[in-house]
Amino acid sequence: MVIGIMGALHEELAGMLEQMPDERRQQVAGRTFWCGHWQGQEVVVVLSRVGKVAAATTATALIERFGVSQIVFTGVAGGIGPEVRVGDVVVANGFVQHDMDASPLFPRYEVPLCGRAEFKTDVAMSCQLAQAAQDVLADVGQHVQAQSVEEFALERAQCHQGLVATGDRFVSSSAECLALQQALPQAMAVEMEGAAVAQVCFDYGVPFAAVRTISDRADDDAHTDFGRFVSEVASHYSVAVLSRWLRQLT
Repeated sequence: MVIGIMGALHEELAGMLEQMPDERRQQVAGRTFWCGHWQGQEVVVVLSRVGKVAAATTATALIERFGVSQIVFTGVAGGIGPEVRVGDVVVANGFVQHDMDASPLFPRYEVPLCGRAEFKTDVAMSCQLAQAAQDVLADVGQHVQAQSVEEFALERAQCHQGLVATGDRFVSSSAECLALQQALPQAMAVEMEGAAVAQVCFDYGVPFAAVRTISDRADDDAHTDFGRFVSEVASHYSVAVLSRWLRQLT
């Protein structure tokens, strides 16, 4: 079994590579894929790049070139569900492209010729990752410095499971956030890659799951301290959750 791990940010990639004592790199499609072992599992780790096309290319290479048997995506997202706060974790149970609209030929959000708008994640993988995230958040001080725990109120952080919306734009205004909430009331978070990876994995029959740390509320303050949150919180979350999940697979 070879597990493909896609990280959205350089900080996450660096943290994951530190966990791989035997990593070796290969260049494919202009990307660097790091092959090795993490918690005894054979993994291929790669930076997804930003946006749906880039993520789809990366996922396809993982499947076609490296023969991964499952893919996990980790990164940050904007919270749009009313109960989702900064510092929470959302484990996706499905993805939809919020900017897909081929109407009137097809219903809004439906991917043409696929017959579906939502692409589900693998149930078993998602449940395992949700449990790993809950365990990490229950002892968040072991993974994140005390100052960041206090500043971002991480002692109240929770793990959610639900729909995630994907689109090729960074949602950073209250008006756009409200529009998404009204159009997709069941969506908990919004990001820029997940639905593309979910569709590729659906086409290939490869199990897929995704873990997103909520970095902002996708509103007018979405840019505030984003870089620092990623380096001090989200990157540590990703490494801790995936480490715990991989260890349980042994």
